[in-house]
Amino acid sequence: MLRTVCATRYVTPLREGGSLPAVVEADDDGLYVMKFRGAGQGRKALVAEIVAGELARRLELPVPEIVLIELDADMARTEPDPEIQHLIRASAGLNLALDYLPGSVNYDPLVDRPSDELASRIAWFDAFVTNVDRTARNTNMLLWHRRLTLIDHGAALYFHHDWANAGNAAGSRFAPVKDHVLLPFASHIAEVDAAMAAAVTPALVQSIVELVPDSWLVDEPGFADAAAHRQAYADYLNRRVQAPRAFVEEAIHARSLSL
Repeated sequence: MLRTVCATRYVTPLREGGSLPAVVEADDDGLYVMKFRGAGQGRKALVAEIVAGELARRLELPVPEIVLIELDADMARTEPDPEIQHLIRASAGLNLALDYLPGSVNYDPLVDRPSDELASRIAWFDAFVTNVDRTARNTNMLLWHRRLTLIDHGAALYFHHDWANAGNAAGSRFAPVKDHVLLPFASHIAEVDAAMAAAVTPALVQSIVELVPDSWLVDEPGFADAAAHRQAYADYLNRRVQAPRAFVEEAIHARSLSL
């Protein structure tokens, strides 16, 4: 289960994020980077954060703790910025946050190089969850205590913006992997493929999709209820990990062209 905390203080916006996330303090005295349900990307981005982020954790990739966070609309009264006031009011209720990593710095591929094995596992994972947001322009990785940490998975699982074609999307090759910032270092994708895929069992997938709150899954066109919507995510991931995995072939091919 994910922990649930309550936001007690809005600290500062992180304006480099497209959805205007913010550093907030919670009732456990911790600081978190909060992703707002009322932001432009909506609740689908929060679903992707949970599903992809927790899948990464279960695959032993480094990610900050993910928590659910309750937000009171009254917090907007002390915020002078009208845009932020609106965002807080639109997001009243349950949202998502990541553990704030003080002192962390953005990953720079020109300065830091992970091991080929770790780079390969991350590239495999991002191709699996169709994460388009791990490029040299926007690495969405931090170095914290000299440890590479993956953040911001809201752009992953973009198939869920078009459920009618989800079946075809499950077998996609994911051409954007060619722009993955770690692809030049990912020389062991073929070697890590079997172990990574074997770890993504139906039981694991089910345990992860069960973490998504019902309130983020209701009222989706084409689904009778939250349970049916949740099962569709599980079905997609289970199909995508089945062999032959076209996204692995695409990643290996894209890397060969970049050398």
